[in-house]
Amino acid sequence: MATIDRQTATLALAHALSAAGRGLPVFPLSATKLPALRSPHHGERPPVHCRGECGLPGHGVHDATTDPAAVRALFAAAPRATGYGIACGRAPHRLIGIDLDIDTAHGNDSVGALQQLALQHLFTIPPTVTVLTPSGGRHLWLTGPADTTVPNSAGRLAPGIDVRGTGGYLVGPGSVTAHGRYRLAPGTAHLPPASCPRALLRLLTPPRREPTPSGKARAPGRRGEGLIQFVLAAHEGQRNTRLFWAACRAYEHGFGDALADALTTAAVRTGLTEQEARAAIASAERLTRGRDF
Repeated sequence: MATIDRQTATLALAHALSAAGRGLPVFPLSATKLPALRSPHHGERPPVHCRGECGLPGHGVHDATTDPAAVRALFAAAPRATGYGIACGRAPHRLIGIDLDIDTAHGNDSVGALQQLALQHLFTIPPTVTVLTPSGGRHLWLTGPADTTVPNSAGRLAPGIDVRGTGGYLVGPGSVTAHGRYRLAPGTAHLPPASCPRALLRLLTPPRREPTPSGKARAPGRRGEGLIQFVLAAHEGQRNTRLFWAACRAYEHGFGDALADALTTAAVRTGLTEQEARAAIASAERLTRGRDF
């Protein structure tokens, strides 16, 4: 096993150096797809806001670099790394990752959902780098303009479609995880990441929250009722995903706190426990307020 691990780590470094040579900032990942280096602030009393300013490695995506010597140093400090992450939103490519999760068992057709969005909003996904995941999903690589910040999101476009933008990362092709290897889709290895269509870029950038008088939360109104019905219609296997998606929409539009109890009640009626429901809603709040990545 030690020999296999050593070989896997060597290959991971080679793939990471190749990506860095193409201008993609990289850092080592473990088999769990999490950063392979332990934080130098482990054990410190939270909150810790360091993003690498201390000069030590172990800050996850903030360690990402294109400098070959720095990449080698990071992997030398993480000898059991089996893959590498690619930081999104960073120059020169300003990568945007569209993560299409394939979950036909639970009725999530993310590819079909993206095609429906393309028809509805009149855009076409151009040929681009595509990475196949061990679970059968795929990552589409797109590039964004310098004046636009694309946030990370989970299920915001549609259930099963996650977006990796500024502050997020993608697992690089050639990485090995506990579930298998990430690999380039046939016919896409020679392609550069394509520019994100403007219509899609608008969808990826959430609307600005309108200020409310006296700092009061906006009333949910009919939109809130629709989100509750969306949660109530969930079948087994969809409950968490639908609740999280609905909560994200509520917080993005400024009435998440006002709708939290009603969403919790609806989720409990579908079979989730109150603790599970509250946890999903709290995750949605953190994500939409930019604290998750």
